Amino acid sequence: MAVTIEALTGVEILSAINELAALRITVFAEWPYLYDGDDEYEREYLREFVDAPDGVLVAAYDGPKIVGAATASPMWAQKAEFRAPFEARGIDTENLFYFGESVLLPQYRGQGIGHAFFDAREEQALNCAASAATFAGVIRPDDHPARPKDYRPLDAFWRKRGYAPVDGFVTQLAWKEHGEAEESPKPMQYWLREF
Repeated sequence: MAVTIEALTGVEILSAINELAALRITVFAEWPYLYDGDDEYEREYLREFVDAPDGVLVAAYDGPKIVGAATASPMWAQKAEFRAPFEARGIDTENLFYFGESVLLPQYRGQGIGHAFFDAREEQALNCAASAATFAGVIRPDDHPARPKDYRPLDAFWRKRGYAPVDGFVTQLAWKEHGEAEESPKPMQYWLREF
């Protein structure tokens, strides 16, 4: 498969917003997020990266079709609940870059696209004089009934990229997962890499 990677900003993200929203819903429906997605919420969420100064969305294309995407922006431009664990400890978010989701359709995994997503987001962070980058991953118990038997967490991949979990840096984000009547908070562990 000939996949190309392209960094989108501003109106470029807007032009692909419906396709990107559908992609996020599809990928996050899987373990470990189990997300019961909503198109309108997704479009609003993606608009935040359009509006964020220096925000970027890195898209993977197979021909004209977007098959994967990853987002990033300065942490200070993110929602309060994303910034809270850092601000509560007096950590300045001005020089911190936040990496949002990284989503990729299953048939495109294992081809180096995840590394390309990190490369492009780290390049944007460095271009914006960030001193570190962070992201959050959902925490699920090992005995969760929906956990696939062959599931391999991404921890080893993230560590290879130079990221490590930050002890005690956990936030709560709410979303509706399949089987839930409404949103409920889920714990999210922050990982960090200093440049």
